[in-house]
Amino acid sequence: MASGKSKIGRRVARTLRVPFLDTDKLIVAEHGPITEIFATHGEGHFRALERAAVADALQQTRSVVSLGGGAVLDPATRADLRHSTVISLSTTAEAVRNRTRNAKRPLLAEGPDAWQRIYDERRPLYEALASIHFDTSTRPVDAIAADIVKWVREQS
Repeated sequence: MASGKSKIGRRVARTLRVPFLDTDKLIVAEHGPITEIFATHGEGHFRALERAAVADALQQTRSVVSLGGGAVLDPATRADLRHSTVISLSTTAEAVRNRTRNAKRPLLAEGPDAWQRIYDERRPLYEALASIHFDTSTRPVDAIAADIVKWVREQS
């Protein structure tokens, strides 16, 4: 959460001239705001919607797909991601506090310490799936995107 997946993903996709898909935005477009989904139907319902959005997005050929931070909790999503190039973006709790001051994120409603707890729980999954890792804590978004594009082109 709050690692810059959408901003960086958009820039990478634009540079590579491929489609960009943000699964959270796809869910919102079809089902309404994520905060409302959580409040009305709960996290389990949101995760089912997320699973379907991720499965559809990963069917696209040559695209950049930004997943919500919790998408990796689903075993079927993890299985799908094992057949994809996965770029892990991480950040620090301090950077998250600065980035999410006014954001409405259901899983951060408990306060800034919630982010660290959630990240610590998910980190082994991120690390197991990642083809490469980039820290987004302090560097400019454009520089990180350029590094990712360079790495992707080297892999082709």
